[in-house]
Amino acid sequence: MTELKLPSIDYAAISPILIMLGTALLGVLVEALVPRRWRHVVQLTLALLAVLAALTMVVLSADERIITAGQALAIDGPTLFLQGAILVLAAMALLLIGDRSVERGGAFVAQAAVTAESADDRRQAEGRNGLTEVYPLTTFAIGGMLIFVAANDLLTMFIALEVFSLPLYLLCALARRRRLLSQEAAMKYFLLGAYASAFFLFGVALIYGFTSGIPGRTAGVDFATIHAAVGESPASPVLLFAGMALLAIGLLFKAAAAPFHVWTPDVYQGAPTPVTGFMAACTKVAAFGALLRVFQVAFADANWDFTPVLGAVAVLTMLVGAVLAVTQTDIKRLLAYSSIANAGYLLVGVLAPSRDGLAGTMFYLVAYGFSVLAAFAVVTLVRDEDGEATHLSRWAGLGRRSPFFAALFTFILLAFAGIPLTSGFTSKFAIFGPALEGGQAWLVIAGVLTSMVLAFPYLRVVVMMWLSEPGESTPTVTVPGGLTAAALTIGVLATLVLGVAPAPLLDLATGAAEFVR
Repeated sequence: MTELKLPSIDYAAISPILIMLGTALLGVLVEALVPRRWRHVVQLTLALLAVLAALTMVVLSADERIITAGQALAIDGPTLFLQGAILVLAAMALLLIGDRSVERGGAFVAQAAVTAESADDRRQAEGRNGLTEVYPLTTFAIGGMLIFVAANDLLTMFIALEVFSLPLYLLCALARRRRLLSQEAAMKYFLLGAYASAFFLFGVALIYGFTSGIPGRTAGVDFATIHAAVGESPASPVLLFAGMALLAIGLLFKAAAAPFHVWTPDVYQGAPTPVTGFMAACTKVAAFGALLRVFQVAFADANWDFTPVLGAVAVLTMLVGAVLAVTQTDIKRLLAYSSIANAGYLLVGVLAPSRDGLAGTMFYLVAYGFSVLAAFAVVTLVRDEDGEATHLSRWAGLGRRSPFFAALFTFILLAFAGIPLTSGFTSKFAIFGPALEGGQAWLVIAGVLTSMVLAFPYLRVVVMMWLSEPGESTPTVTVPGGLTAAALTIGVLATLVLGVAPAPLLDLATGAAEFVR
């Protein structure tokens, strides 16, 4: 009888994951046991304390470089840097999610089962306190993201993908107002996400087949086995290329890269704005963390094969995002196409075959996350009696009606455009420089040209806010509550500091830019 050996687990190294998942389970119990009037305060406090505790453990584990949990999780520099980024950005998103002063009762529906557009729905939209189930859903999603960037085999990565995707599908459907739009967004995201997950899983099966037959090794989907198989497997390379393609589809869908981007504008527009900001910042960090690990660890020796294909995807993504952003008339859809274009720029960093390229990509993810959360914080404040006023025509003359918040939004848009002294400029420089040194000049040229195109819709909004006369339909800007004000302040200050003095974060990213193999 063979003795069963359990894998060794370094619980301290994976404690940020355990903290977030444990808090999510505790949040479910809070929903059952705590009186309704106290749930909002308890859940928000619990979620923020959990994020703070998890971030503390990430900092304390800064020197860890191990593979644990039976080779399933890699705790190394990129893992810890990206986990820290997810937690900091998630804390900002939780501040937006928890604010109930901008919209009476919060941004979320009071009772999700109420039929949209019914009389009961209209009554709940007028101020009943929103669902507090959003907090355990959000903490589950954060926990899944932390696993996703640490996953050292494809099955663990798939499970993490589902752990953070399923709560996001639900969160997208919980908007207090425009509920049909919100539910339509959630349904599109769910259906397309299910297809993307199926592609990913089929890719895992093909890669498992490709790893069979290596002398001295059993078949598997851990990254060390895949890396060895790329050079040694006697199996048909068709399995490798097909598997890589299917895995890439699943990951590029989450990253909102073309042509797998079609869900992004509808979901960004329909979801509650705090959830849109959470997705735009944290999901992008998680998706690109996984892309970096898969293609720079597992498939590193096949880079000659995938670089032209992913390079073409990057150029297409930049073009689609930049060109279609010009045609948008809704601010949330404009920011969605901006997010798509930024996914293209990040892919340039993924394909930069150097430590500086990895560090630049991680820096970009953090800088963009701060800016995009600040942008959506401003969007939550521009309101009329029907809720957020997101049509661009409604923003005409906003600079005269509320110059302070218009100035903040102008600064954020200039950062998106890559103007010097903003984080947008330094992050693009951090990505394009290593790509140029690595012989990817064609991607850099495409990035620079599309950045010029993408500057037009940003500047159009700036001109509309400052040079147009405010009309009767120009909405007011709500005075933000303490939570939204804190998130907005953090985002704007980070955008400024990372543009003026990026060296500390760049040095931190460079020091962390080495995978454990």
